Amino acid sequence: MGKLIKNHWARLIILTAAVYQIAAAIEGFFWPKVFWDFLTKNLDGAVKPAPILQIINLLFGILCLAWEWPLPLLAGKMMHRSIEARLVVYPLASLAAFLLYQATNPGIYYLVGIGVYFWAFSEGEVVCSEPWALPRRTRGSEKV
Repeated sequence: MGKLIKNHWARLIILTAAVYQIAAAIEGFFWPKVFWDFLTKNLDGAVKPAPILQIINLLFGILCLAWEWPLPLLAGKMMHRSIEARLVVYPLASLAAFLLYQATNPGIYYLVGIGVYFWAFSEGEVVCSEPWALPRRTRGSEKV
């Protein structure tokens, strides 16, 4: 059996979270609700009358979807290949998702994806310049 490529697994998790976050943001336009409204009503201004939180979630969802499934023009650029940048941006997307009632599940998915990306980063994995490609083997990594 092969070795688990953790950044591919994390990419699938983040793709799922991003699509779910986009759908939740669109649903939030019709049924605006802050997840934490049972504790305080102070955050209700973020969802109605102006849909600020829904727009933020929609933008984060589109950004994360575009980042994980890039166009050929964007694939291979430094931002696409950086796990460190993902570990900075995805917690912000998770926070935005946790604030909107409809998007709490994507927030959890983002946290799982962040954990897997951190695992990949700590083991020295790299994101290939071509999406879904396998990393090249070096001569020194072969075992006898």
